[in-house]
Amino acid sequence: MSRKGNCLDNAVIENFFGLLKSELLYLQEFKSIEHFEEELDAYIYYYNHKRMKTKLKDLSPIQYRTQILEAA
Repeated sequence: MSRKGNCLDNAVIENFFGLLKSELLYLQEFKSIEHFEEELDAYIYYYNHKRMKTKLKDLSPIQYRTQILEAA
């Protein structure tokens, strides 16, 4: 936890949860907790392996890290 009035520590996770809600939670209804957990696992895989990000030069995080390691 950060000091009172300093919310910079939470910015990354707040951004992730905002994307999670807009791209997964609000777009479908879940039949059960198990169904939600399966979809959440699939979304996290998609977010880390397939979702292209402009900040990473239109690469997924995995592709970007692989490219950096190959260049080193």
